[in-house]
Amino acid sequence: MSRKDWLEYVVTDDEAGMSVEQIVRQKLNVSGRMLQRLTRSKGILLNRKTPFLKREVKAGDKVAVRVAENKPEASVAPAEVSVSLPVDILYEDDHLLIANKPAGMMVHPLKPGQKDTLVHALTALFQQRGGHAGVHPVHRLDKDTSGAILIAKSSYGHQLADRLLREGGIHREYLAVVEGHLASDKGTIQAPIGRDPHHPTKRRVTRNGDDAITHYEVEQRSKEHTQVRVWLETGRTHQIRVHFHHLGHPLVGDTMYEGSRAGMRRQALHASRLSFSHPLTGEEVQVSAPLPSDMKRLIEKTDMTLEKSQD
Repeated sequence: MSRKDWLEYVVTDDEAGMSVEQIVRQKLNVSGRMLQRLTRSKGILLNRKTPFLKREVKAGDKVAVRVAENKPEASVAPAEVSVSLPVDILYEDDHLLIANKPAGMMVHPLKPGQKDTLVHALTALFQQRGGHAGVHPVHRLDKDTSGAILIAKSSYGHQLADRLLREGGIHREYLAVVEGHLASDKGTIQAPIGRDPHHPTKRRVTRNGDDAITHYEVEQRSKEHTQVRVWLETGRTHQIRVHFHHLGHPLVGDTMYEGSRAGMRRQALHASRLSFSHPLTGEEVQVSAPLPSDMKRLIEKTDMTLEKSQD
């Protein structure tokens, strides 16, 4: 077996007498659903042999789980995949990948016949390379939001990264340009978000919505706009867009939420930074996505300065 495709754990003296299943669940952090999948595909080994899950282990035994896709589940049909989609890779190892998604590209198809999504682009890349990598987005970006997005290359990696996300272990930062002058140089927006009953995709702040928390800090100002650094505690649909609209400062270009065009064909929102402790290696991963050209032009055109208001 290829070492990079498997994660191995050596049983300690204190763990002797535990079952293979307990080692896999407790020490290798495999969920119940993933356990079933690994069992069906013979993705669990004890001393390089397929064991009964209830078998007791001894000190020094080696329990391994497959962390690479044996045969990746097809996210899109091969005939739908284009090999010409441009995607910048900001970080990649055997388990995870961070892509710099361009504005205008959807993360994954939402209905049959949709093509040219980020999933299509990465599927094509992995097909060109050969091997058994899958494409499992860990979080989402709106179609017209550019920037860094985390992708797991296996179901196992996705399970661990998803848990890290749910526990607040992934720090996501954005750059946005909003209308007008924010009253404070920094602040927190805490307002629940739910669906807008009058629009199929729009969201709004509503008392019965899901809890949503957004932090921000002003970076630059012009006469008409403010550039802000934003980071999230929650990940609701359209959260940044809805929260700044709620403050009376919609994002530039975000016509769905009453933002002016100001030369932008989309909302002025870019996922600029991702940082986290790698769920498999413990390595600190910090990645920055360069600002796209349309937001650069907007900032240059509006003559931003570093002067901030005094609270």
